[in-house]
Amino acid sequence: MELYEYARPDLLDGKTLLYVHGFASSGATGTVKSLRTLLPQTRILAPDLPVDPFEAMDLLRALVASEKPDVVVGTSMGGMYAEQLKGFDRVLVNPAFQLADTLLKNNGLGRQEFHNPRQDGQTSFLVTKGLLEAFREVSAHCFDGVGTVDTDHPAEGDWEAEQQRVWGLFGTRDTLVDCFDLFAARYPQALRFDGEHHLNDSAVLHSLLPVLQRIDDRQRGTSRKVLFISYEDTLADVRHGHGEPENSAVKAWRRLSETYDTYVLASAPYNRPARWSEAVAWAEQYLGVSAWNKVIISNRKDLLLGDYLIDRYPRRYGNADFMGTVLAYGSEPFKTWEEILTYFERLGGQ
Repeated sequence: MELYEYARPDLLDGKTLLYVHGFASSGATGTVKSLRTLLPQTRILAPDLPVDPFEAMDLLRALVASEKPDVVVGTSMGGMYAEQLKGFDRVLVNPAFQLADTLLKNNGLGRQEFHNPRQDGQTSFLVTKGLLEAFREVSAHCFDGVGTVDTDHPAEGDWEAEQQRVWGLFGTRDTLVDCFDLFAARYPQALRFDGEHHLNDSAVLHSLLPVLQRIDDRQRGTSRKVLFISYEDTLADVRHGHGEPENSAVKAWRRLSETYDTYVLASAPYNRPARWSEAVAWAEQYLGVSAWNKVIISNRKDLLLGDYLIDRYPRRYGNADFMGTVLAYGSEPFKTWEEILTYFERLGGQ
């Protein structure tokens, strides 16, 4: 995969992104290089952080005060720091909220090598018990003033607004840190992605960028055309019983989600509610972050307000009376997802 082919010059165009690196790393990490390739019109700040956590927080607070970044992305240790930068949109990737304990568990005491080159030329540093206590003290201030999430009765007011500005991304194959429950108890936007502790290019492209797009759209007040895509036999091959994605369906979903406000639309006989949860699990497994909180369950598609509907069965569940444009997937002229993509590319977002 040539990453430059997936560049998004429109995303965060003219904005500033602050990247906060993880433990034993630097601003020269590969994730920063990938972000600069994918976001060529974005000003990306990626400072080398001091090893001492108090000094690191002082540097970050001074930096956000002077530069006022539009979004902060922090990974691992950097996610723990970024959570404390209140008042900014933040994305925390595998945040290490209990870094001292994590280091002890993974034999982190003693001389450690930096994973990436640093501007000061340092190649190693010493982790002492005193440094671990400093990490413990700084991380103890995570979630200061942030109440717990009441999933049945969401909070209102200033802290509810602040909680909506923080996103958490958690790799399903992360074997170093597991702070999902800790984060989800305080922030509702807790997402899992197919990845490990360290981001690779695929995770940046398919998991981090969709979150940045949601943040960018909210900041700009962007209103996109609404596109519903049926789950049954349009995204997923349900009629043959195995539930694998239709050919090129995942690729099409990702492409269309960059331009349209795209939703998975699932239906099922009323007495088979298990099918509804199956659709949510399928979207999480195959579509990932871009489908988070974008699965709609309805047996009356004619009641939905949207611009487009893609469905293999254009006369089922009220499709014939859908107020927008219905594209019959699997029939001429939309027999394949490639033909559907060509149609929408010609529309250019309209």
